[in-house]
Amino acid sequence: MSAEGIDRVVIVGASLAGLRAAEALRDEGFTGRITLIGDEAVPAYDRPPLSKQVLLGQVAPEATALPHTRDIDARWRLGVAATGLDLSRKTVLLADGTKVPFDRLLIATGTRARPWINEAEARLEGVLTLRTAEDAEHLSRLLDAGPRRVVVVGAGFTGSEIASACRERGIEVTVAERGAAPLVGALGGVVGDVAARLQRAHGVDLRCGVTVTSLEGDEAGRLRRAHLSDGTVLDADVAVIALGALRNTGWLEGSGLAAGPRGIAADAACRAFDHNGIATDDIFVAGDVARMPHALFGYQFLSLEHWGNAVEQARLAAHNMLAAGPDRRPHLWIPAFWSSQFGVSIKSVGVPTMGDEVVVTQGSLEEGRFAAVYGHRGRVIAAVSFDHGRWLDHYTGLIESAAPFPPVFTGVDRPPPGTTAVSAGFPDPSVPSHGPTVTVSGYAPSERRITFTPAPA
Repeated sequence: MSAEGIDRVVIVGASLAGLRAAEALRDEGFTGRITLIGDEAVPAYDRPPLSKQVLLGQVAPEATALPHTRDIDARWRLGVAATGLDLSRKTVLLADGTKVPFDRLLIATGTRARPWINEAEARLEGVLTLRTAEDAEHLSRLLDAGPRRVVVVGAGFTGSEIASACRERGIEVTVAERGAAPLVGALGGVVGDVAARLQRAHGVDLRCGVTVTSLEGDEAGRLRRAHLSDGTVLDADVAVIALGALRNTGWLEGSGLAAGPRGIAADAACRAFDHNGIATDDIFVAGDVARMPHALFGYQFLSLEHWGNAVEQARLAAHNMLAAGPDRRPHLWIPAFWSSQFGVSIKSVGVPTMGDEVVVTQGSLEEGRFAAVYGHRGRVIAAVSFDHGRWLDHYTGLIESAAPFPPVFTGVDRPPPGTTAVSAGFPDPSVPSHGPTVTVSGYAPSERRITFTPAPA
C-alpha cells in the first residue's frame, strides 16, 4: 500500500543513506514509485574500506558495492546531479535539464572532500583527496608505484588511516597537523597524545602545530615537494589532502530550505526546516548532510559523518515520510563510530566533543589500550576505546540513562583504580546553555521514548 496521497518518493543521494531509505520504504509497505538520483555513475558502495582495506590491496574498489537487503523496485538516475529544488512545484531539477516531481523528497547528498586551497597545486599529479572509490583506486595506484614519500595534510581519522596504510606498506609518510595532536578535534588532547605516540611508534614522521603552505611541482606537472609553515621542505611524490568534508548543499541555494555549509537543518523527525525555521511536511533529510537536534545532548544540532548514523536516519526518515503525525518517531540513536589504524581498533559512542573532562576507566593511556569516559556537566556524555571495545555497550547505557560522571562502578569486585577526571583537552569545547535532563528507554524503534525532566529554576 501507499500512504494516503503519497505515490512518488524521490531520494536525492544514491549512496548508503539513500539505498537504506528506499529499502525501509518497501519494508514499511510503500508500493508507490521510488526514484533514486545520484551524481556518481556507479551503484552505492561502502566508504569505510576505502581508506583501509582498499589501500592495503585487500579489497578491490569495485568489491565495495553495498549489498541490497531486499528488492526495492526503484528507478535509478545515476551519473546525473541534482541542481535545484522548486519547493512550490515540488520538483527536483537535474543537470540534464529534466525535472522530477515528488510527493515526498529525501535529501541524502552527503559530503565531499574539502579540496586543497590552491587550485593550480591541486591539479599536480600526485595531489589528491580520498572520498570516492575512484579516489581510492587512484591513490592505490600511486602507492603501488613506490613513492619516495607521502605527505598527509591533516591528522583526523581519514588522514591517520591513510598514514597507517602507508606504513603497513613500508612507505615513508609525513603527517602535517595544525593541531597539537592527531584526532585532537574529535577525541581531545588526552587521547590525541596517545594517537601521536601510536603514529610515531609505527614510523610516521608526525609534525604537529604546523601547516603545509604550498605544494611544488616540476615542469611535467608532477608533485615534487611540500613546503611547511616552519620552513621545512619535504621531497614527496604524493600528497593526500585530508582536511575534512564539505556538505553537499550548494544545489539547494535559493530553494528556501535552511541549508548551508553546516548542513540542512531539520527536526528530530528528519523533516527539513525552511528559511523561517518551520519544519516541512514533505521534505526529509538523512545522513552526513543532515543537521538535527538530539535530546540526549542538550538538543544541540549535530552533524554526524558516521556510517551507523546514516543508516538509522535513513530508516527513521522512511518511516516518518509515511507516518501520520502522532506515529512519527524521533531520532534517538546514540552516535557511534569506529576506526582501525596501526593495528588498533578505535571505537567511540556518544559525543566526545561535548566532553569537559575525561577519565580512564579501563586499561591505561601508557599502554595504549584503554577505555575512557567523557563527562559534561556531571553526566556521562561519551566513551572511547583503544582495543577495549567490549566496554562500549555498558557506556552506551550510561549515556542513555544520564548517569553521573565520573561513572560509579557498583557491583564490581575490583573497581578500576585511579579514576581521576582531567580536562579532555579539546581546543574549543562546546558549552551549551543549562538544559533539562533527558533519558532514553526502550529497545525496539516503536518503543524508544525519552523522559524529560526540566532543569530546576
